[in-house]
Amino acid sequence: MDLYSVVCVRDRAISLKWFEVFFGRPADEIIGDEFLWQVGENAWVVIDDRHVRSSRVGGTMITFGVTDLDDIVARLAAHGIEHDPVETYGNGVRHVEVLDPDGNSLSLAQAPTR
Repeated sequence: MDLYSVVCVRDRAISLKWFEVFFGRPADEIIGDEFLWQVGENAWVVIDDRHVRSSRVGGTMITFGVTDLDDIVARLAAHGIEHDPVETYGNGVRHVEVLDPDGNSLSLAQAPTR
């Protein structure tokens, strides 16, 4: 099974710059008006600014499991991207929520090392 998670945005140019910083690279693929980042073997995040999606802008919530939370947070900060404080849950998972320019929630979660 493949997963395509669509993030609806208002302005593609602004969002492209932001998502390139968030993922640390340009889009992996461009299909028509959609820009795609591969985030897993069969998982993709797509940004889409077509008018048909305008009512859904800002409503996305995605959590990414990562192994390098501190590095990602440092990269975001170096580019002026703000985020909530990093939380540590009772089970040791570290979590932070980052909002894109349209208010879409892209959270990062790192499980404790064993």
